[in-house]
Amino acid sequence: MSAEQVSGLCEQLVKAVTVIMDPASTQRYRLEALKFCEEFKEKCPICVPCGLKLAEKTQTAIVRHFGLQILEHVVKFRWNSMPRLEKVYLKNNVMGLISNGTQNILEEESHIKDVLSRIVVEMIKREWPQHWPDMLKELDTLSKQGETQTELVMFILLRLAEDVVTFQTLPTQRRRDIQQTLTQNMEKIFSFLLTTLQQNVNKYRHMVGAPQEQEALATEQKTDLAQEPKAQANCRVGIAALNTLAGYIDWVALSHITADNCKLLEMLCLLLNEPELQIGASECLLIAVSRKGKLEDRKPLMVLFGDVAMHYILSAAQTADGEGLVEKHYVFLKRLCQVLCALGSQLCALLGSDSDVETPANFGKYLEAFLAFTTHPSQFLRSSTQITWGALFRHEVLSRDPLLLAMIPKYLRASMTNLVKVGFPSKTDSPSCEYSRFDFDSDEDFNAFFNSFRAQQGEVMRMACRLDPRTGFQMAGEWLKYQLTAPVDAGPMNSRTGEGLCSIFSPSFVQWDAMTFFSESVISQMFRTMDKDEIPVNDGIDLLQLVLNFETKDPLILSCVLTNVSALFPFVTYRPEYLPQVLSKLFASVTFEVIEESKAPRTRAVKNVRRHACSSIIKMCRDYPQLVLPNFDMLYNHVKQLLSNELLLTQMEKCALMEALVLISNQFKDYQRQKAFLEELMAPVAGLWLSPEMQRVLSDPEAFISYVGADNKIADPVLEDPSGLNRSRISFCVYTILGVVKRARWPAATEEAKAGGFLLGYMPSGTPIYRNPCTEQVLKLFDNLLALIRTHNNLYMPEMVARLGETFAKALDMLEVEKNAILGLPQPLLELYDSPVYKTVLERMQGFFCTLYDNCFHILGNAGPSMQQDFYTVEGLATQLLSSAFINLNNIPDYRLRPMLRVFVKPLVLSCPSEYYETLVCPMLGPLFTYLHVRLSQKWQVINQRSMLCEDDAADDNPESQEMLEEQLVRLLTREVMDLITVCCVSKKGVEHNTTAAVDGDDDEAMATEVTPPASAELTELGKCLMNQEDVCTALLITAYASLSWKDTLSCQRTTTQLCWPLLKQVLPGNLLPDAVSWFFTSVLKGLQIHGQHDGCMAALVHLAFQIYEALRPRYTELKTVMEQIPDIPRDSLEQFDSKLLNPALQKVADKRRKDHFKRLIAGCIGKPLAEQFRKEVHIRNLPSLFKKVKPSLETDVLQNEDGEGLTALFEP
Repeated sequence: MSAEQVSGLCEQLVKAVTVIMDPASTQRYRLEALKFCEEFKEKCPICVPCGLKLAEKTQTAIVRHFGLQILEHVVKFRWNSMPRLEKVYLKNNVMGLISNGTQNILEEESHIKDVLSRIVVEMIKREWPQHWPDMLKELDTLSKQGETQTELVMFILLRLAEDVVTFQTLPTQRRRDIQQTLTQNMEKIFSFLLTTLQQNVNKYRHMVGAPQEQEALATEQKTDLAQEPKAQANCRVGIAALNTLAGYIDWVALSHITADNCKLLEMLCLLLNEPELQIGASECLLIAVSRKGKLEDRKPLMVLFGDVAMHYILSAAQTADGEGLVEKHYVFLKRLCQVLCALGSQLCALLGSDSDVETPANFGKYLEAFLAFTTHPSQFLRSSTQITWGALFRHEVLSRDPLLLAMIPKYLRASMTNLVKVGFPSKTDSPSCEYSRFDFDSDEDFNAFFNSFRAQQGEVMRMACRLDPRTGFQMAGEWLKYQLTAPVDAGPMNSRTGEGLCSIFSPSFVQWDAMTFFSESVISQMFRTMDKDEIPVNDGIDLLQLVLNFETKDPLILSCVLTNVSALFPFVTYRPEYLPQVLSKLFASVTFEVIEESKAPRTRAVKNVRRHACSSIIKMCRDYPQLVLPNFDMLYNHVKQLLSNELLLTQMEKCALMEALVLISNQFKDYQRQKAFLEELMAPVAGLWLSPEMQRVLSDPEAFISYVGADNKIADPVLEDPSGLNRSRISFCVYTILGVVKRARWPAATEEAKAGGFLLGYMPSGTPIYRNPCTEQVLKLFDNLLALIRTHNNLYMPEMVARLGETFAKALDMLEVEKNAILGLPQPLLELYDSPVYKTVLERMQGFFCTLYDNCFHILGNAGPSMQQDFYTVEGLATQLLSSAFINLNNIPDYRLRPMLRVFVKPLVLSCPSEYYETLVCPMLGPLFTYLHVRLSQKWQVINQRSMLCEDDAADDNPESQEMLEEQLVRLLTREVMDLITVCCVSKKGVEHNTTAAVDGDDDEAMATEVTPPASAELTELGKCLMNQEDVCTALLITAYASLSWKDTLSCQRTTTQLCWPLLKQVLPGNLLPDAVSWFFTSVLKGLQIHGQHDGCMAALVHLAFQIYEALRPRYTELKTVMEQIPDIPRDSLEQFDSKLLNPALQKVADKRRKDHFKRLIAGCIGKPLAEQFRKEVHIRNLPSLFKKVKPSLETDVLQNEDGEGLTALFEP
């Protein structure tokens, strides 16, 4: 290798790099240059001399960076094959570059420093400590040369800690060797870091002058200028030392952090007042204070509650806040706030009834400082303090501390301000807005944040009121009185509905809204905390009277008033004579209008008030039925009067009021009386529903389309809607049936049920059999309900869809709201409450079909729990349901099938007694599961083909979002189906089955890494019953195992952990076909191929594959054949595993070891994340063990590890 060769190649490389980095290069040129550089790195034998030549100081920064990249590439990919002397040569040259091959600390580019430190760390990872024992000494020597070298040494130490401890990017044995050696030398390393920090900070402060000396220095300006670069260099090293410390404080033994009377913590506190270093210091302090570990080791951290530390922390916070809003200072304030929060958590952990830690003397000072953050204009800072306040108020010792108790009124006062929703980044109506512009991208972002912040405050306020309920109630009362008398200020953004009405941003409304939330939180807590006789009944009733007498025509404010009525309602239990007044107030709001007799549609805000009043009435009747019962007749007359005018209320409002009546009628506790009442209540519905015309409409799809007006063409789609009344009649009937089925019940106490005539007898198991007073009425209407469901399902037949009028071609489509919810698009925030809800007829038609469909299935879902055996024994029920709810499923879209499974099939199955499994559930679920399996398989096939083809097809209006929507719907339907199968088949002992939240759960894989399915997952009675039927059993097994390779991680993980093994275990005793066994096993391996990149899924699937192989390999040699097809499987290792498995005498290995062995065998089929699929493998060899093994296997070890050149120290310093 000659010098000419090297310089010739280097010239070509410089040209190539220049072409790559030149924005004017053509793409072809750039690609050729790139290819040349990559090939050079891969193949050229003289990379090291070329790299060193390109890295010389005389070259430009871009070329030097490339030269260093070449050297890094050599260390990463060629190290194992390099001769020893070449390694020594490279290492000495790299150390030489650090010593004198870089520009001054202030001039050198940061990317050059970065790559240089990376090269050293890559060599350390391969050779230290065994072959390079003096590495730390060499770094120490380098650091003595000056600031430039010291900074690089800091970068090296930080990078090493990150690679070895934080990211763990190297093989286990090397990681262990390095981490243990680091730990052994930690005292030296720590004292080196601290000394470096201290010396550089002292020099820097000496030159710049501590803040108080600055005026004196101003006179010596000349020396100042000369010293400036020197001071900057010391400052840079100080920052680097702090960053490096931050990389170590997280994991070293706590004794290093608290050594020498907590010298490190003291220094960090001092640096909080040094503008250039304060952010780094606060990061370190935060990491130190957040440390977990033995309580005993954490005690010294309490030094931060001492006078000195507290003084520095508080003065730094005051200075930073006094500087106004500058991003740097604001970031620092956030860190300090986190430090105080972490201090609070440490205090709560260390202070307990059994510990010797005392409440610190400065606790009061700490609380004042913490309160300052809670009252800061930044909404983000305010919210950061809430969790710690909660921990303090909950703490067994601190919650009794007089200092904390004295803080409660101040905290509640602060909350009164913090609950007011101001600070939108787009506005300027509050000091918070400026801060929000730093923290939030948009008003929607801020809105989402504020809603969760407010909920959190509610929790904490309730905890505070648990300690001091009186104060909270007094404050709520004062605020409520103030709001009731304050003039309404609608602000500049007036509502569009009428002059002087509030919008959601109006100053008056945000105050009302906050006050309402406050009073709701503290009053509910007061009733839970205080004894009955201590409750301030008179004050409460006075407040209630003020609220009831308050009149407003503003819908947003009226909504708040109604919430206050509900919050104060418990006082009425002490003074029942006020109940009629409350009822009158609520009923007046049910028919609330801003402008009486207006023809315009109601605004969202008006609709909300009316809905709010209805739900308040329902809530009152549900929670205080005994209280309302004496006023039943008054209530009933009120409702009759409202119902007599068909147009006064919407169908939903009418039914809400009827539900309230039904709830009170449950208190009659007299079967005959309640039955007579329900008959009277439902008479109008029965008359309408059973009329010959309605019967014709409900059972014939064409007549139905015509009746609801979906076959018309409408000229003015906003104002004209001739069939609106017809639709509302159908809705009214369905809503009423649902309300009655949902609310009518027998008394909870068996004795009362018996006395009232509700008890029919007992099951063989001893369970009482009750009858529901609504059964007769509901079953009378049942046939027509099934007819409507059948008709509705048939509307989706192509010939029926073709009959829809021009205006209504999309009447059966999803609502925009539903689409947005599925795609996760945020709802537009503003003016939601404001503009009149002018829906087009099409939107109203879509809403009608959607609600009708859902409600019909809600009725069927509630019928089982409500009417029990009277429903399950309806003649031919299974056949009737199959021929109505499950008809024409092929044409029913996914978004309709989902609610059907969730609100009808699942509750029906869960509430069905085992006596009816054979007659009802199995005949219904068998065909359903078989169908669902076929449907989902086809859907996933389409999705997989689509992702393989990715064809450029843009025919549709918006095909991308349409495809995304369809795909997301298939995912959600899959989850729904798998959830249904799991609920039917598997009982999880000790785990309550989460039915609602589970299905739409987020896709974020918040998944545990080590997943072992609950050993107690057993088949339910129903599961066994289904598995006894061959076709159903096949459908269930195939669906469960096929779903493992569908592209939905969440569904895969749930199915793997909960369903697959219990189902397969059930059929193990029988004779399975060898092909079936191979297919099950292959399905799991396919799942691993697709989902292996997600830790949670991977762990669950490996465990399942292991279970199947262990259980079935002895009977089926076919499984070994499948194993042999796995790419890169070590055959000898497989033979070893197999022989141990088949020879029980040998099997002494622990379960975990066997599983790890198996995981290594199947590693070839575990999918990797995209980013890792094409990454070049880095191989780091193990070095001779640092710790002598018990068995003397020295010779083999040396040979394996270092090709025979092992034990001689590789690097001489």
